[in-house]
Amino acid sequence: MCLADAMSWMRRLDGFLLAILAAVLVATVLPATGAAVPALDWVVKGAIFVLFFMYGGRLEPREALAGLKHWRLHGVILAFTYVLFPLLGLALGLVAPYVMSDALYLGLLFVCLVPSTVQSSITFTSIARGNVAGAIVSASLSNLLGVFLTPLLVIVLMTSAGRVSIQASSVLDIVAQILLPFVLGQLSRPLTANWLAANKGWLKFVDRGVIVLVVYSAFSAGMREDIWHQVSLGGILVVTLMSAFLLAVLLWLTGVAGRRLGFNRPDQIAIQFCGTKKSLATGLPMAIVLFPNLPVGLVVLPLMIFHQMQLVVCAALAQRYGRQSEAASA
Repeated sequence: MCLADAMSWMRRLDGFLLAILAAVLVATVLPATGAAVPALDWVVKGAIFVLFFMYGGRLEPREALAGLKHWRLHGVILAFTYVLFPLLGLALGLVAPYVMSDALYLGLLFVCLVPSTVQSSITFTSIARGNVAGAIVSASLSNLLGVFLTPLLVIVLMTSAGRVSIQASSVLDIVAQILLPFVLGQLSRPLTANWLAANKGWLKFVDRGVIVLVVYSAFSAGMREDIWHQVSLGGILVVTLMSAFLLAVLLWLTGVAGRRLGFNRPDQIAIQFCGTKKSLATGLPMAIVLFPNLPVGLVVLPLMIFHQMQLVVCAALAQRYGRQSEAASA
């Protein structure tokens, strides 16, 4: 992936973020109500099923397993994603009751439990002249494991503390809307992998359309629950500051760990960009399934804020690393 392609992808992503914001605005002005609510719920369930089916169909498990030869690199990245991030999220819970609502803190903790991004992790690693092959394997493996680990972490860390109540019906929803389609997608690879790869150009709009639909559904539910009277501008500012704190700490720790553990510069870059990302595309549909009895609009708000922040900060950081690498090789 060349720099021009990476920057072109970033420009396209901006349009995606605008579409998400537009979905929030439309849901605020024209939320789904009445008979449209159950219809929208079923459409969203079907869309999430299709989304995770395609995720399963796209991920190549054999390549990920072959790439595990560089197990130290992937182990460090996964440790940041699924161990250190959750620990930091729990640590923020010590101060959260004094500065934000329970729903916003749950959303912030949920940010810490979702998988890493795939596309942006690879893109930023490429721009920064890092280990792109390692980033591809680590980001893909993170999403492969996240389908199972994120619901498990939600159950262990949120329900054990009494923050979330996972009912039997919710467990069935997790299986039916996330695990089952993902496994079916993996099993379908002999029939669907080539078609998905050949049509990835227009299928990305299906992916993004599902996410925009999920955002509209979540914020429609939020409007029915009077979401904007449950969160203040100050609350949003606190979430933004805490997201910035999380991102800054993780960027620093991944940088230090890469150097202290003896990785070369390309691997250090892969660790930093894969170990600090959180996936909006995976996290939003999961939130709809995992938190049916919570104000989902508030729960996903921190993920939307963190996602935007990580893109802006990491884009600048990746370009700086890229210039440093070019100067060093000149």
